[in-house]
Amino acid sequence: MERIASFCVDHRCLERGMYTSRIDGDITTYDIRMKKPNQGDYLAVPAMHTFEHLFATFVRSSKFGSQIIYAGPMGCRTGFYLLVRDLSPADSIALVNETMEFIANYEGEIPGATEPECGNWKEQDLQGAKAEAVAMIPVLKNWTVENLEYKKYLD
Repeated sequence: MERIASFCVDHRCLERGMYTSRIDGDITTYDIRMKKPNQGDYLAVPAMHTFEHLFATFVRSSKFGSQIIYAGPMGCRTGFYLLVRDLSPADSIALVNETMEFIANYEGEIPGATEPECGNWKEQDLQGAKAEAVAMIPVLKNWTVENLEYKKYLD
């Protein structure tokens, strides 16, 4: 089988941040790396689940909502993927920064966290999700389009 692009990134030296994982025509996949890989510090499942509900709801409700293809967690629990269509890298960075602020300051019921709406509706942690967003705000605050390149992490 062919080695997929995300396995060509050297995770031993990958830092927290936001990266362009791949571009497929008009769809760009971003890697929002919230934890340094393989360090034993991973997103807790309940916090990651709540983060996903808030992240997906926010980006799909934003002015770019029609350009959002997917927002969801990585199986390794070190971050999230964001897939967008025809959205500039600068707008994507700004949207992710706005999302982190939204989650960090969110109060209220978790969108979609009811039994009819979610397959694991009870496993939620709003405070944990907020803490993860707070931790990412300084990482992404001055992120630029140039920072999106994986270049130095490819093996």
